[in-house]
Amino acid sequence: MAEMKANAAGRSVRIRHRGRGSQVWIYLGKLLRMFVYQNDWKVLPMSALVAGLVGLVVRRRFFINMEGTLMGAFALTCVAIWNGCFNSIQVICRERGIIKREHRSGMHISSYVFAHMAYQALLCLMQTGVTMYVTRLTGVQYPAEGLFTSWLIVDIGISVFLISFAADMLSLLVSALARTTTTAMTIMPFVLIFQLVFSGGMLTLPAWSEIFSHFTISNYGLKVICSQADYNNRPLVTAWNTLERMRDQEVGGSFTLGQVLDLLQQTDNPAVAEIRAKQLGRVFTLGEVKEKLDGSESYARLKQKKVARRLTLGDLSRLFLNAEGTKQLRSIKVGDFSLEDLVRTLVRLPGMQKVLEIGVTPEMTVGEVLDKLQVEQLLANYSNVELGGVTTVGEAADAVAANPDTERYRDRSITVKTTVGKLLDLAGEDRVKELIQRKAAEASFNPDYENSADNIIANWICLIGFALLYVFLATVILEFIDRDKR
Repeated sequence: MAEMKANAAGRSVRIRHRGRGSQVWIYLGKLLRMFVYQNDWKVLPMSALVAGLVGLVVRRRFFINMEGTLMGAFALTCVAIWNGCFNSIQVICRERGIIKREHRSGMHISSYVFAHMAYQALLCLMQTGVTMYVTRLTGVQYPAEGLFTSWLIVDIGISVFLISFAADMLSLLVSALARTTTTAMTIMPFVLIFQLVFSGGMLTLPAWSEIFSHFTISNYGLKVICSQADYNNRPLVTAWNTLERMRDQEVGGSFTLGQVLDLLQQTDNPAVAEIRAKQLGRVFTLGEVKEKLDGSESYARLKQKKVARRLTLGDLSRLFLNAEGTKQLRSIKVGDFSLEDLVRTLVRLPGMQKVLEIGVTPEMTVGEVLDKLQVEQLLANYSNVELGGVTTVGEAADAVAANPDTERYRDRSITVKTTVGKLLDLAGEDRVKELIQRKAAEASFNPDYENSADNIIANWICLIGFALLYVFLATVILEFIDRDKR
């Protein structure tokens, strides 16, 4: 019991009243009775309704990709701030007159505020439980294990509780400042807008305004939930989804050979220099060519074809190299080389002149002709002879540009038209998808969302600090309530 002095009928009287600790329990009991009998419990079904709507929206993306994780974290932060703000926005201003009378009668402001603090913490805890249960019920797939407990849903629940409690104490401060419930409810939308706009996550802030995000509960709430949801290790799918929707879009255009060659001559352009440095092909040996020929079905079919008229092997080789009808056959690829490249290499080998004078009959097949040429033996004897060589795009472009015959074709137009889908199929859709998502995720990496215990605890401490600061300021403001003349 504590005592205070009062004057009654010209004499001093000592009035005894309860101490701070006893007053806390008195006011806490009062608040619990209001929860039951004045329908303050209605905040719980409202929390369930809001959590259910949010859960239905984010359930298919939360914890799945970067965009969905950021959206889900922002939505949970909004739910927590909304719950906290409307828990206590009117609790002080609606009984301001009662507080003044009781303060003059011996009520300790600190006991009154601490009772509200304990009651609102209990209310926020119940709302958090409802929120986590309902979001899980609506299909949000929380990963199994967290950094601090065996269930990530519990870890995130701690964050949601701290966000909600900090917002609750902010509303308690607003309620202490406002003289009427109308004033408090008028201020509340601006507080919410400030919290959501300057959260620093969903909206890109101008450089001059980024400092404001450090003074918002939503900023630290968003950071801690994104950290717990392992935002940085999720794929980023927006770029790929945009490209996927463009599959039927036509791409391409017309350009001339001269334009291409002029572009490739711009050696001072870093992008062109990188293209010019790319290598074309590689060195093959005749032994490697033989292995590829032995395994080629096209080569097997070619060996079964019959020779149409009496020729020498030299005539046959020249016919093969120059006839229009063998153009498609000559283009058959063996590794990086065509059959035409192979024949031209063979006829230039030492000692081939006598072989090329051998005559063939109409009954002979190409395979028999090759046997007469002793191709198998030649390939074995010269298996280490190298074909072709490594060149770069720049060297090839310079060689074409330097050729006098090229000048006649500089104005020849080439039209290329295709669709995005065909280009994706050509490049390999799965490979392009993996590359785009990985590179986009690397570019979107955010150190503030690092999935580490230190980062999460730091954000928790900031939220607790906000709550304690608001409680302290509300207490200081109410200590001067007697100076309110209204």
